[in-house]
Amino acid sequence: MITVTEALDIISTNTIDFGTVTVPLDTVVGRVLEENLFADRDFPPFDRVAMDGIALQYSAFKAGQRNFSIQGIVPAGNSQTRLKDPTACLEVMTGSVLPEGADTVIRYEDITIESGNAHINVENIRFQQNIHFRGKDRKKGELIVPKKTILSAAEIGVCATIGKKEIQVAALPKVMIISSGNELVEIEQTPLPHQIRQSNVHTIKAILQNRLIPAEIDHLDDQSEAITEKVKTYIENYNMIIISGGVSKGKFDYFPDILKNLGVSKKFHIVKQRPGKPFWFGVYGTKCAIFALPGNPVSSFLCTQYYVNFWLDQCLNTPRAYLPHASLTEQVSFKPDLTYFLPVITEYSDQGQLLATPAKGNGSGDLANLVDADAFIQLPRGKDLFHEGEAYPIFLYR
Repeated sequence: MITVTEALDIISTNTIDFGTVTVPLDTVVGRVLEENLFADRDFPPFDRVAMDGIALQYSAFKAGQRNFSIQGIVPAGNSQTRLKDPTACLEVMTGSVLPEGADTVIRYEDITIESGNAHINVENIRFQQNIHFRGKDRKKGELIVPKKTILSAAEIGVCATIGKKEIQVAALPKVMIISSGNELVEIEQTPLPHQIRQSNVHTIKAILQNRLIPAEIDHLDDQSEAITEKVKTYIENYNMIIISGGVSKGKFDYFPDILKNLGVSKKFHIVKQRPGKPFWFGVYGTKCAIFALPGNPVSSFLCTQYYVNFWLDQCLNTPRAYLPHASLTEQVSFKPDLTYFLPVITEYSDQGQLLATPAKGNGSGDLANLVDADAFIQLPRGKDLFHEGEAYPIFLYR
């Protein structure tokens, strides 16, 4: 039996490189960037007018001039024009190229236009105000978005700006999710009194969908030969297999022995935690990782959120951020010498403190309790009483 920290260390040293693919820009939100993105020209590419108004020479204003004859109008999208008379001005629109000979822009709100003249109504203007100068944001060739960034709408805009219609991103793993147990039936069936509908595989698939990772599902009855045949095919054709159930000490928990016989290298089995203690992890060569999770729904849910997501972060080189801490709103007693992942309801106090209130449930079989909570708080081994106000790491699943 190993600790939670030891389990994470082992998982982090058994990662897989899924490779790189090139995909259209409109499909990359949430994907991991696998190339550096550089400015293909200066940002902005010209001295850009930042306000609708007039462009003039500051020296004329400084000399006391307040009335300026309007020479013309410069819309955005036109090539650069020239302010020929240093005592005159040009009307300019936001996004247009600053006219040659002008060095300051005054917004419409600060002027009055009458009979082709602009009168300045304010006494305080700054030299070069309301101008977004060429290259101020980024210079040509400068790195804008580094490799391994998780792409969001912000990066999509950059990609479009630099002309990247297709983007190199990390390939996604090929995943098979397996449920086992003769007591399970399909969700559209009406279960007999001794049966239940499959739920874990759909929960796990939904967690992966949050990461844009598609997954296939299969159900295997408790028959050793049939399980062996199917699993042999899957470990040779998938990057990750997630098994729900069949990994504990029961008479029909075949998976540990079957995986061993198929040449899968067990890295650990049994973790000092609750829920999810019977968790099993192993690898098949360098191309497939196997997560065999306890069949209890809360255990399966927790291990997927905590360990499977951690492994994916390591494989994609996007390590999870530091887990925030939340303060317990009431005392919790837990005597076993295990790390305790307790479902909690989170909220912020009026002072901005993150609070965690235990979601009362009925153990690792109480799937409905996950609906009431939105996070797990991680209570450490080594103590059995956790007082109100004490802060511990949490990870949100909403």
